[in-house]
Amino acid sequence: MANAAGLAVADLPWIRNARFDLGFIVGLVAVAAVTGSTVIMVPELFWPVLTLDLWFLGYHHVVSTYTRICFDKKSFRENGALIYLLLPAVAAITLFIAWQFGVWVIVSVYFYWQWWHYTRQSWGISRAYRGKDRQAMYEDGWLDQAIFYSVPVLGILSRSSEAQPTFINFELWSFPVPAFVVHLAWAAAIALVSYWAWRRVTAWREGRLAVVHTLYMLSHFTIFSIGYLLTRDITIGWLMINIWHNAQYILFVWLFNSRRFKDGIDPDAKLLSYISQPGRLWLYLLTCVAITGVIYLGVFGTMNWLFLAGLSATIVLYQIVNFHHYMVDSMIWKVRKPQIRETLGLK
Repeated sequence: MANAAGLAVADLPWIRNARFDLGFIVGLVAVAAVTGSTVIMVPELFWPVLTLDLWFLGYHHVVSTYTRICFDKKSFRENGALIYLLLPAVAAITLFIAWQFGVWVIVSVYFYWQWWHYTRQSWGISRAYRGKDRQAMYEDGWLDQAIFYSVPVLGILSRSSEAQPTFINFELWSFPVPAFVVHLAWAAAIALVSYWAWRRVTAWREGRLAVVHTLYMLSHFTIFSIGYLLTRDITIGWLMINIWHNAQYILFVWLFNSRRFKDGIDPDAKLLSYISQPGRLWLYLLTCVAITGVIYLGVFGTMNWLFLAGLSATIVLYQIVNFHHYMVDSMIWKVRKPQIRETLGLK
């Protein structure tokens, strides 16, 4: 029976395999929740945890983006303009806004944009899992999207209604959301998720349950509930979902690269294809961390030397890179693109 159960699990439509996908779906949410809970119990750990998150996940996950667009000749030919045109434009606009209106504008834009970016990344990954099991029972069209977005939308409306004055120790402006709007969002989210759960039970009874996709959806609902609804501190709630998002992105990009170079070393992308081979996830991570250190320490040092007319070099740099990263991701990661589907093995 144990062998039969093991074979049944192995035969599920995982993107990679049971070990990788369960760690990706369940493990990352658990790590984020445990880390956030620890910081809530010991507030003095917030800054050390945030520092580790930034250096080993946040900056690293941005570097992972660049492994998709400029680590080999083909990718750079296709996406070079995103580096030498878009990045300077984003930097100039961000610096201008910070100088003219204050860092609080940048922080407020980041608060809402990161929520949208995290949600959209999760949506794309959910599409990937859905595409692996096309025979299962799913909702379609607007209902499918309404179910997926119901909890994230409820979360950001709830946070906006709280009108918390600061976020990561910086002044924050929030959209003025009335309490009755939040109540309506609660009702809608409960109704939609309840309907989704009923449909999953129905699918299970009919033998058409998308097991892996259902697990991912549960993790999606869980992390957005913890980060935006169950954690009172807006910054710690963000920290949890940020850890989840960063780690998720790093692993997904490595997965994509490993499938892209599954046939071995590519002469046109020797470094990337070498560190993306099976069993070399540790080398891929180590390489990205090393690149992260060189780039960020160099840029931080330059910005601090220039002093930026009194602005916080850290927050301005972080948001320049983030905003550029958000825009690049919206262009290069679309599951509907044939190349993306083919690489990920989606139907």
